[in-house]
Amino acid sequence: MKPVASMLLKTVLPLVIGVGVVMWMMGSEFSIEQFRKIPFTTHTLIAILMAWLFMAGREWGMMWRWRVVTDRFLSWGQTFQVTMMCEFTSAVTPTTAGGSALSMVFLHREGMSLGRGAAISMITLMLDELFIVIMCPLLLLLVGSDRIFGFDTGGFESGVKVVFWIVYAGVCAITLFLFMGSLVWPHKIAAGLSRLFALRWLRRWKDKVDELGRNLVDAGTDLRSRPFRWWAEAMSATAFTWISRYLVVNALFWGFAPLASQTVVFARQFVVWTLLTVSPTPGGSGVSEWLFTNYYGDLLRDTSMALVIAVIWRIITYYIYLIIGAVSMPSWLRTRKKEAPSAEG
Repeated sequence: MKPVASMLLKTVLPLVIGVGVVMWMMGSEFSIEQFRKIPFTTHTLIAILMAWLFMAGREWGMMWRWRVVTDRFLSWGQTFQVTMMCEFTSAVTPTTAGGSALSMVFLHREGMSLGRGAAISMITLMLDELFIVIMCPLLLLLVGSDRIFGFDTGGFESGVKVVFWIVYAGVCAITLFLFMGSLVWPHKIAAGLSRLFALRWLRRWKDKVDELGRNLVDAGTDLRSRPFRWWAEAMSATAFTWISRYLVVNALFWGFAPLASQTVVFARQFVVWTLLTVSPTPGGSGVSEWLFTNYYGDLLRDTSMALVIAVIWRIITYYIYLIIGAVSMPSWLRTRKKEAPSAEG
């Protein structure tokens, strides 16, 4: 019963945090008069449907990528299971951990060796980080820094800009480490980390770091043998996944605030999701709702509109996974790992 109780607690906690922040914002900023002016028409319903379709596109992109990076070892049904489990764990853990940290476990449950699963998890992490690294200068070139971060140089937007660049620098450092560790100097990186964590005050983590080093070497051996076509397909699946996620908000703005610049909406989604990678709350609960309503405020005519869009956005991109995970996790955990001798290869 303890695992079930723990899972329920982890499911309820982020829900309480997110709803609590929304209620607090409604109490301080929400206006019934303004809410009544928000149009709920066939046009807005179509926009919400489009948002759901874009989110489904994101999940299909994730499944496509799992198929690519596992060399079609996983069936489409298995990729769906792994994707849903990753989304659920991302929803109930701080985004600094995320579902990718446990993806090797989910792959192992589907018959893959832990070593190969760890190597594949590192590959997907590198692809995600590489997409962020590449996307940032492209958006700055196409949209411009002032439009992305707002023209306010002394308030909220300025703070968002500073934090974003700190996070982006961290992402670049992680990407460089993964690239050098996986493709260029995996043995040297592994040996250096092992020597560093042999020091007395770091020794408690040495076993985990040694395992990380072995995974780096395994991933490097595998990745250096990959043809360009494999890389192109894996990166295309990654880009499709992230762009589909950003377009969820574009669809909602098209329905509720059609006059807002779609390019700015898209660029700011990139910033929002980048910032949420360092959120300390489960799945970014509370932080995401607050960030969304403030960050998009200048594109909307009132805060009530921002709250409505923020709530719908979180239902589609977050709360739905709490429900799916809470329902499917117990039965998935009861399933027996299938035998697959070839998974060791």
